[in-house]
Amino acid sequence: MPLQVITATDASQRLADFDAVIDARSESEFALDRLPGAVNWPSLSDAERIVIGTEYKQVSAFTAKKRGAVLVARNIALYIERELLDAPREWKPLIYCWRGGNRSNSLALVLSQIGFKVHLLEGGYTEFRRTVLADLETLPQQFNYRVICGKTGSGKSRLLTELAAQGAQVLDLEALANHRGSVLGLVPGSPQPSQKQFDTRVWHALRQFDITRTVWIESESKKVGELRVAQALIECMRSSNCVRLELPVAARVALLMQDYDFFVEDIAAFCQRLDALRALRGHEVIDAWQEAARTGQLERVVRELLTDHYDPVYVASIQRNFAKFDEARWVEPVNGDATTLAAVARDLLQTTS
Repeated sequence: MPLQVITATDASQRLADFDAVIDARSESEFALDRLPGAVNWPSLSDAERIVIGTEYKQVSAFTAKKRGAVLVARNIALYIERELLDAPREWKPLIYCWRGGNRSNSLALVLSQIGFKVHLLEGGYTEFRRTVLADLETLPQQFNYRVICGKTGSGKSRLLTELAAQGAQVLDLEALANHRGSVLGLVPGSPQPSQKQFDTRVWHALRQFDITRTVWIESESKKVGELRVAQALIECMRSSNCVRLELPVAARVALLMQDYDFFVEDIAAFCQRLDALRALRGHEVIDAWQEAARTGQLERVVRELLTDHYDPVYVASIQRNFAKFDEARWVEPVNGDATTLAAVARDLLQTTS
């Protein structure tokens, strides 16, 4: 069956049509970013690419190509044996590598010769990346947003979860960025994705949405942890209607103690993270907070972090950046429990056009 070559624009609109999206790049390239839903079948692994590259420089290109062909052929044989012996003739994969060169072509050629309906991504991942970046300049503008605003610990992410559970379209940037949005927001042992992968996640999420329905989103800044939010999306958020979520301070402290339980269980890690605030709060304040945390006064530290640090920064930022914040609808639940916020979500969806 002849091999079909498709453009990145076409592929991005048809990802759901393929039975598999196969990334033929090495495992480290795949980890940096990949097409949504892709699986990794490296034509050459990272270690094998080093071997071939060394032979190319130290011996000859001809010798390196022979060695590379052996490794690629062996790898392709393993994938076929492991994944495809029971696959039907109608199985239809999309295959790509970095630029649509030898690594994806080798795999695509063998699979097409078997008789599978193989599609090859023209220009490879590089062209897909260009498509994502171009789309992120215009795609956000197609939607109507409702922005959930609220001080740190108000339960904004929890409310988004409840909205999604009730069928709302939710763009949860913190979940996509694997970060909780503050200096304490990086979950220990769980790193953020690369900037490229974050862009792809946001792009893919937006492409799943219905442009006739509201998209609910949290009032993020330009960065979530170390990751930048697309400028077009930031501009759309900041000009959109807002919901102001207000929770009592005691309830916010309780919520943060639950959501950041890894710090409750590891005071040393919490104290280490507080060091990032020294430039803003001064050594004396940070030293006092660390000492209080070590002596069992963590709730007091969290309360002071909220009232003395996060709240003043938040109020100044939100009023400066979100044009319709002063017109926001107020929502004042008594706590951040799931049942309470489920009721808030239900009311918001019933009364929001």
